[in-house]
Amino acid sequence: MDITSILEAVIALAVAVVTVFLLPWLSSKTTAEERKELLGWVDIAVAAAQQLYHQCSGQQRLEYALSVLEEKGFDVDNGAVVDAVEAAVLKLHRQLEGTACDG
Repeated sequence: MDITSILEAVIALAVAVVTVFLLPWLSSKTTAEERKELLGWVDIAVAAAQQLYHQCSGQQRLEYALSVLEEKGFDVDNGAVVDAVEAAVLKLHRQLEGTACDG
């Protein structure tokens, strides 16, 4: 069973949710510089979690990424931070799909 079209629809929905809800909320609560810094650290934390814990569960990678962000002083209990991590995971997965080897 090919679930590619279902996965693409789920990814498109997730991107839409992030665009419609997360970014406006985050914009209202932070300055442009704070958002830039947070999103930069989110990308770093997600990439590091993927590299270091690629064989672990998604939950373990999420916990690692959040611990990195917490060490940098971000409020990881904030749902928008978790949403930003999830969005970065989605972005990373899309990037990795484009670089996968054929054989």
